[in-house]
Amino acid sequence: MSCGSLPEWPQSEQLRALIVAFALAAAIIAAVTDPSSGADLVLCGLAAAPFLVWTYVPGVPLLALSLAVIVPAVVAQRSGELEPLLFEVSLLAFVIGRSAPSTAASWALGLLAVLAPVAASVIQDPSEIAVLIWIMGIAFPWVFGRGAARQSELVAQLEATRRELAEQAVLVERRRIARDVHDFVGHGLAAVMLQVTSARHVLHRDPAAAEEALCSAEDVGRRSMRELRRTVAQLRSDDEAAVRSPLPSVSEIAALVDDARTGGLAAELRMRGDNSGISPAVGVALYRIAQEALANAARHAPRARTVVGLEVRDGRARLIAETTGPVIAAAGEPERARYGVIGMHERAAALGGELTAGPTSEGWRVSCTLPLDAKDAFVARNGRTR
Repeated sequence: MSCGSLPEWPQSEQLRALIVAFALAAAIIAAVTDPSSGADLVLCGLAAAPFLVWTYVPGVPLLALSLAVIVPAVVAQRSGELEPLLFEVSLLAFVIGRSAPSTAASWALGLLAVLAPVAASVIQDPSEIAVLIWIMGIAFPWVFGRGAARQSELVAQLEATRRELAEQAVLVERRRIARDVHDFVGHGLAAVMLQVTSARHVLHRDPAAAEEALCSAEDVGRRSMRELRRTVAQLRSDDEAAVRSPLPSVSEIAALVDDARTGGLAAELRMRGDNSGISPAVGVALYRIAQEALANAARHAPRARTVVGLEVRDGRARLIAETTGPVIAAAGEPERARYGVIGMHERAAALGGELTAGPTSEGWRVSCTLPLDAKDAFVARNGRTR
């Protein structure tokens, strides 16, 4: 049995002070109500003093406190004149139930306290103690103490769970922001860099083509800035009244494909089914996944052909982006983290869908299936998508 020192209680100073006050009051009542000898008065003081020591001396073992209270309280019963002193044992039972370091220790020390009136009846001659009443008077405070201890444990568990949920919410939000930054800033910068590189290559031999590439880079940069401002406004909308811009949807995937073709990628869009039943959250996810697939095709397979297909059927939307042709590995970046692919997987998983992305015998393929009316955790919590 482990009988270590008492753990800290919430509002421990106030509670300990209150216990000491009850202990002193019980000792005074016992000494005043029954005529006692000098030795009995000493026993009254000895039964209350351990609570005082326990309050001001840290690390007092619970077993030592129990023995220091029970022994004088029981010995004082030999004369039959200090029965109210057993209230000290009732107070001790509450302390045991409330602060025992383990269940075994609580039961063992609680049993020790409950046996105190039995021992008092043995040493008292003739025995005048109402043993059963005192057993109940000691057992009930122990039960109350156990209930208070259990309540404190539940509060601590709830607090730990709350902290864990808060940490998970922060992690989810960080990942969402990382996806948005990758989609808005990463894609825009990649497209701008492709156009600037193209302009640099033809600057001297074809100034008109270079100017066209720079104009395209400017257009992409302006669109990226608009999306970035929209994202920042939405991120701050919980604290300030922000004007929410329309969210991208499946209807804008056609514009993505057109932009990819303007940038020189052989891209094609094929749509089947009615997409009017696609929820806003699913629409945003499909748009971002198509955007990432086209950006990867432009970066790693600029001479290949990419077909983006969207099919709506049986309550689900399926997006397939298939690239056929030579795929160029990321030169000089063998260990480069594929944050875009990770973001696509996270978007699909948040909506209860499935996504696969990987090489094929003819190039690269991205396949995503989502339920039409899915809502991610953020949407359910805030009542809107971002």
